[in-house]
Amino acid sequence: MPRSRINGNFIDKTFSIVANILLRIIPTTSGEKEAFTYYRDGMSAQSEGNYAEALQNYYEAMRLEIDPYDRSYILYNIGLIHTSNGEHTKALEYYFRALERNPFLPQACNNMAVICHYRGEQAIQQGDSELAETWFDQAAEYWKQAIALTPGNYIEAHNWLKITGRFE
Repeated sequence: MPRSRINGNFIDKTFSIVANILLRIIPTTSGEKEAFTYYRDGMSAQSEGNYAEALQNYYEAMRLEIDPYDRSYILYNIGLIHTSNGEHTKALEYYFRALERNPFLPQACNNMAVICHYRGEQAIQQGDSELAETWFDQAAEYWKQAIALTPGNYIEAHNWLKITGRFE
């Protein structure tokens, strides 16, 4: 049974109902509808912490989805799962792929910056200040992109950029 039919909470049920109505009235191909169904089921599984199931749904949605913009959000969500699992290299790869298809995803830029900043902090703990600065510089670049896309968001990142002299 598709996940969309077994969701237990009110928000998931409401989302599923609205999504099913939209799928019926918006003119789309059967492939696009199927891709969206897998994407929706992936989001539901992800919100419940069922990452393996979510990934299966996202990979199936990627197989079916042809629109680069829609694919960017699938890739972004795959990146979120890898981030949650501590697989930062994979997460960076998926965020980057999402940005290739949709350069207007500030949340992907922010998440990439957070990972780079974390790696910079790890380098400091390991006594490698040169590597730390490289990671921090990369984090700064991603945060600048995120802030440029959504001025007024990412206040903490903005402050960090100013404090560290990286905001230019």
